[in-house]
Amino acid sequence: MPPTRAQPQQQRRHEFVHPEAQHAKKKSISPFMIEPIKALYIFLIVNLISALFAPIQDCDETFNYWEPTHYLSHGYGLQTWEYSPEYAIRSWSYIGLHAIIGNIRRILPQTTKLSEFYFIRYVLAFVCSLCQVLLYRVISFTLNPRIGLFFLIATVISPGNFHASTAYLPSSFAMYTSMLGATAFMNWRGGLKTSLGIWWFAVGGILGWPFASALCAPFLIEEAILAAVSYPQSFNDTVRRFGRGVVAALMLLVGDTMINTFFYKKIVIVSWNIVKYNIFSSTGGPNLYGTEPWTFYFRNLVINFNIWFILALLSLPLFLTQKITSSKQGSFQTGMRTVVFLSPFYMWLGIFSMQPHKEERFMYPMYPFLALNAALGLHIVLSAFGNPDPKTLAGKIPARLKLFTVMGVLSLSFVLGLARIIGIYTAYSAPLKLYEPLGAGVLGQQGLGKPKDHVCYGKEWYRFPSSYFLPRDMHAKFIRSEFRGLLPGEFSEAGHEFGLWGGTWLPPKGMNDRNEEDMTKYVDIKTCDFLVDTQYPEHRHALPPNEPNYIADKANWEIVKCEPFLDAANTHLLARVLWIPDLNFIPETYRRKWGQNCLLQKRNHTEDSPLRFGS
Repeated sequence: MPPTRAQPQQQRRHEFVHPEAQHAKKKSISPFMIEPIKALYIFLIVNLISALFAPIQDCDETFNYWEPTHYLSHGYGLQTWEYSPEYAIRSWSYIGLHAIIGNIRRILPQTTKLSEFYFIRYVLAFVCSLCQVLLYRVISFTLNPRIGLFFLIATVISPGNFHASTAYLPSSFAMYTSMLGATAFMNWRGGLKTSLGIWWFAVGGILGWPFASALCAPFLIEEAILAAVSYPQSFNDTVRRFGRGVVAALMLLVGDTMINTFFYKKIVIVSWNIVKYNIFSSTGGPNLYGTEPWTFYFRNLVINFNIWFILALLSLPLFLTQKITSSKQGSFQTGMRTVVFLSPFYMWLGIFSMQPHKEERFMYPMYPFLALNAALGLHIVLSAFGNPDPKTLAGKIPARLKLFTVMGVLSLSFVLGLARIIGIYTAYSAPLKLYEPLGAGVLGQQGLGKPKDHVCYGKEWYRFPSSYFLPRDMHAKFIRSEFRGLLPGEFSEAGHEFGLWGGTWLPPKGMNDRNEEDMTKYVDIKTCDFLVDTQYPEHRHALPPNEPNYIADKANWEIVKCEPFLDAANTHLLARVLWIPDLNFIPETYRRKWGQNCLLQKRNHTEDSPLRFGS
C-alpha cells in the first residue's frame, strides 16, 4: 500500500529501497565477496600496468589532449583545428585538470617531461580504480556478490578496459564519471541519490564528452515511472531531486564556459559546439574522417571482450527467460530495476552502431555497463547450469565436470585477453621507446638533440606519441607524405604581450573543419635534424614518391635507434588480433611479420655524438 501524506519523509523513502538493500545487514557474508580494499588493489595493479605499458592507440589522444596539455605546461605544442577559436570544440577545463596534475610532478624531485607524461597516466589509473571499486561495491550489495565478482573479473582481464582505463581521452573520462553516476543511481541505501547521479553524468558530459550524458536516461526514466506510480506522495520529492541535479549541472556548465571564455577570449559553450559539429555540421562532420559498417563495434568488442561481450548481448534475453520460467517470482520493482541496469549497454551500442563514423574510443563510456551485463548474464547461466535437481539436464551433469567447464571458459577468456594485450604491446609500443637517445626522461645524461632541433615525421605522423617525449625544446615537424588531409599546426609561442597562453586564442592560420590539406603545415626536409620512419622488408613493391625509404638512405641519414614494429599488411588476421609466439612449430602463415620503426639522424648533424643505439 502506498504511504499516506501524513507519513514522514524518511518513512516514504522506504518504498524505493531495493529488497536486496533492505535486508543486506541480515545476510551472511558471501564467499564471493571480496573486500573493497582488496578489490581496489586488484583494479589498481592492472591499471598501473596499463599506465606503464599501454601504447597510444589513437592519434587524437596525442594531438587533441597531450599536445594542448604540453602547451599549457611548457609553452609550445601542436594544435589541431578543434582548438582554433573559430571552432572551439575542445574544452580547456578538461585539459587544465591534466596540466595541473603534470605540473604537480614538475615540483617533485627527479622530474623530466617524460616523468610528467607517466605521472598523469598513473593518476588516471588511480582515479579509474576508485571508480571501478565503488561500482563493484554497489553491484555486490545491490544485486549479488557473485555478480560483483564477475564484474571485477570481466573488467580486469578485458583488453578493452585495459586500454581505456588510462587513455587520456574524454571518452575515458566519461567512463569514469559514468561509473560514479551509475553507482549513485544504483545505491538506494539511505534514500535515492538522483541528484548525485545527475551530477556525475553531467561532469562526464560537460568536461568530457556530451553524448555520454545520455547513459543516465534509463535511470531517470525509472525514477519518473516510480514517481508516476506513487503520485502524488513522492512526486514532489522526485522533482526536488531532479531539480538539484539539474541546477548543479548548470552551475558546472557556467564554470566550464567561464574557463573556456578565458582561454578562447570569447563566450564559448564547448559542449554545445561538439554536439553542433557532430550532428548539425554542414561540412560533413565526423564522417569526413571515415565511415564503417554497422558491424564494426560488434567485431571490435568481440576482440576486446571475447566471451564477456557475448554474455553482455545475451544478458537481457537470459534475464527475461529466467523471470518467465522461474518459480521464484520477484517483485515487479526488482525486475524493472534489473532491466534498467541492463539498458545502458544496449542503448549505447544501438545508437552508435547506427552512426556512420565509428571509432573504438566511442565505446569507452559503455565499457562498465558491458562488464555489468556480462556479469549478470554469467550469473544467470551458472544458476541454471548449477541446478542440482536430477530431473533436469543440468542436474545430471557431475559437479566436477561443471566446475571444470566453468573454470575452462574463464581461463580461456583470460588467455585470450592476455594474448590481446601482449599482442598490442609487442606490435605497437615502438613509438614509446624510440626517443631515449634524445635524452627524454633521463636526468644528468647528455642526449643527441639540442634545443630547437626538429624531429620530423612523414608517413609516421599519426604515431607521434607527443612532445613529452622530445626533450629540451625540441619540436615536432611534418614533411609531406601521401597523406592528403589536414595535419596539426602549432600553438602560437607569442610573448607575454598577448597575455598568458596567447596561443589558445590567437587565430591560427590554415585551419578548417573540412579535413582539407594545408601546405603551410609542412617543412622542408632540409630543416630536419632527426626523422622518424618505418621500414617493412616484406614490401617489395615500388614506394610512393613522397614516402621513400629514408632508413635505406645511408648517404643522408644514419640510424640512431630502431624498434620492431608489426607489419600488419603482411601478417595474418589471427596474428594481428592476438599475440602468437614466434616458435618453430607455428605455421609460417600464422607467424607475425615485422618491420622496424626507427629514429634517424641527419648525417654530420653533430661531431662525436655521445650516444649511438644500433638497430
